Amino acid sequence: MTLQRSSGVLLHPTSLPGPHGIGELGQAARAFIDWLAAAGQRSWQVLPLGPTGYGDSPYQAFSAFAGNPYLVDLAALREEGLLTEADFADLPSFDPGRVDFGLQYEWRNRMLDRAHARFGAGEVPGLRAEFDSFRQEEAGWLDDYALFMALKAEHGGAAWSEWAPELRDRDPGALAAARERLANEAERVAFGQFLFFRQWGALREYARARGVQIIGDIPIFVALDSSDVWAERGGFKFDDRGQPTVVAGVPPDYFSETGQLWGNPLYRWDAMAQGGYAWWIRRFQGSLKLYDLIRIDHFRGFAASWEIPFPAETAIQGEWVPAQGREMLEAVREALGSLPVIAEDLGVITPDVEALRDDLGLPGMAVLQFAFGGGDFSVNDFLPHNLRGNQVVYTGTHDNDTSRGWWAAADEQERHNFRVYTSSDPREETFAWQLTELAFGSRANLAVVPLQDLLNLGTEARMNLPGTTGPHNWTWRYREGDLTPELAARVRELTERTGRTG
Repeated sequence: MTLQRSSGVLLHPTSLPGPHGIGELGQAARAFIDWLAAAGQRSWQVLPLGPTGYGDSPYQAFSAFAGNPYLVDLAALREEGLLTEADFADLPSFDPGRVDFGLQYEWRNRMLDRAHARFGAGEVPGLRAEFDSFRQEEAGWLDDYALFMALKAEHGGAAWSEWAPELRDRDPGALAAARERLANEAERVAFGQFLFFRQWGALREYARARGVQIIGDIPIFVALDSSDVWAERGGFKFDDRGQPTVVAGVPPDYFSETGQLWGNPLYRWDAMAQGGYAWWIRRFQGSLKLYDLIRIDHFRGFAASWEIPFPAETAIQGEWVPAQGREMLEAVREALGSLPVIAEDLGVITPDVEALRDDLGLPGMAVLQFAFGGGDFSVNDFLPHNLRGNQVVYTGTHDNDTSRGWWAAADEQERHNFRVYTSSDPREETFAWQLTELAFGSRANLAVVPLQDLLNLGTEARMNLPGTTGPHNWTWRYREGDLTPELAARVRELTERTGRTG
């Protein structure tokens, strides 16, 4: 796959502004797409859209197929008659700059309960046929997910491995009884998915009509407490008591001296191969219902995974274990006809990872914040002139500080290297734009910049600090009025000057 020379913006939908405490798939999302088009941008990159649990990370979702019902536009539900003005009378005092996920859990789920109750009472009869059709079409994952979430609620939120053995191990009789007992709760969960997919589909069409493609994200691993693992346990490395034998992470690196202990279960590639990698094929098919182009997070895990014995306190004691990513991706390509994939190939990348990426013709990634470290930095692969054409360049990602924040904290060697490379002496308030100009002017066909950098924001706007569960991770939102016509014109001028109009 060869990327067209163009540019885009990285922004997770939770970071959109609006009156309900979190970004939604309504007017603010459409306004953002309009702003992208006015700025000459051809891509909107988002983080995984799945339903989040403890820690609020989009990379630890309850399902690899489901959407996050927190993103459902409540104003649209009011217009359709699923909510009324009275339902909004107890609107909490939301922070316009931060998401309070705990408050969302309480208040938004109550709103969605009300919407489902009106639907169940037949107050919006035109939706019944559409909902039934959605439920039938998505039954391959939706039935398990809806029952999983209903059982979690029945068990006070406990992980599936803590349920009674007959439910943990999916005894057919126990599952049949649970489906009957929890039918209404499971329908409520499915209805939330219906609302999400209905609104996201409309938003994606809105973007497409304005020349903006959606770049999505597939985390290579799924969450331990997820419907995927509960329903497909034979494809993961577990013991017979529902506990993983090994979990995923990465060894000590730039971000952490003890590595990162992610805790995700690891795949039994032999079992998946016996099934023709059918689960992976379904996963890619599901993602392509959401996105035009897919970024695979931690692509190197398709060559080998860092397997850490369970339980463990850090990631230090792991080892690299070969994976069957090549065979799986070839099976996916044969099933889909193509691989519209960006390989996240950051970190310690070995020749086998590069060969896998290049043999499949996949573009990789580069981050300019990583380009200026060390003494002899001239050989750094991430310097703009060293980039490849079929590559995606970022100023930073969701796991990095904002560029302004990075410059404020950079050591003197990094600052010196940047000054030498650019023959300039940037100030903190000008650095983010200068790095954006370097990204747009580079050889990489696709340049993507986090919105925080275009808004010239500091560390306070950082999206995530890897290896932590801090209170500000995943919570940042931009504010009404931040996206001005003047900024759009400035970004468009840079886009046209660097040949990225697409």
